[in-house]
This record gives sequence, C-alpha cells and structure tokens, in this order.
Amino acid sequence: MSRIGRMPIAVPAGVTVVIAENNNVTVKGPMGELNRTLVPEMAIKMEGEEIIVTRPNDLKRNKALHGLTRTLINNMVVGVNTGYIKKLEVNGVGYKAAKSGKVLTLNLGYSHPIEMNDPDGIESIVEGNVITIKGIDKEKVGQYAAEIRDKRRPEPYKGKGIKYSDEVIRRKVGKSGKK
Repeated sequence: MSRIGRMPIAVPAGVTVVIAENNNVTVKGPMGELNRTLVPEMAIKMEGEEIIVTRPNDLKRNKALHGLTRTLINNMVVGVNTGYIKKLEVNGVGYKAAKSGKVLTLNLGYSHPIEMNDPDGIESIVEGNVITIKGIDKEKVGQYAAEIRDKRRPEPYKGKGIKYSDEVIRRKVGKSGKK
C-alpha cells in the first residue's frame, strides 16, 4: 500500500467536503471553495470526520494515482482552512517591486519594467524587497511564484535576482586578477 495514500485526511471543523459522482470533490471552508474532478478509478469515502482514499488493485498506474489523489484532496482541505503563502525576495542594486491594484510591477535591470496581473484567487503583497503571494489553491500559488522568479533568477556570483525566501543560492568564486 502507498504510505501517503493510506493515511486518512482529517477534516477540520468549519470545512465541508462533498464527494459527487465521477469523483468530483468540492471543499468549502472559511477562506473559500475549491472544486476538482479526480480520477474515477480511486474510491473516495467520507467516514466520520475523515476522508479515506482506496485503490481497486495494485497496477502501477493505480499505485501512482493513490498517493496523488490523497495529496490533492489534502491540499484542498488545507487551502480552504488556512491558505498557502510563498515569499520571494528581490535582491540587487536598483531591483525593486511595486504593487498598484492587481498589477505587480518589477524593475529588474531590463530596459523596461515588467508588469504582471494577479491571477484570480491569488493576492500578491509587496513590502520593501519581499513579495508575498497568498491564495487557497496550492498549485496556483506555486505557479505564480515560479513565474515571478523566472523573470530574473538569482545568479551565483552576487546573488542578484528574485529568490524564494527559504532558497539557498550556491555561490561561486569570481575570477581572480592574477595568472
């Protein structure tokens, strides 16, 4: 059995889970509502205050989907209950981020500023050189953070660029002046 897939998902108070036909799962909580259609092979059942995912057989595809299905449902439950946060740091002389309405403006040493619109359900907050991305969908939060980081990845010599706050940049030694 899959170690992750076997674990039950605890549903906290204030969160309701509705499992419809074709494994259409809807999760409502204090922060919002998420809806996702999962693979029909997996059996998803509510037992009291827990959700249990079981697989029909031990085919390789079903083994792989077992843990994935459980994790996707768990991410939905956590998202509507507490939400997800990613923090990015802007490092470099003259590099800065600004927010006006739903538009994030990045000045990253290019000849023009980069403007990005916040996707639906995602909120970005700029405080100094830190960009905080908040939302209830883990996939969307991570994707938007990755897109922002991709505009200017951190370089290994001075560490200039946009990096995750918990990311460690492996530094390289620059060239020496003597032969």
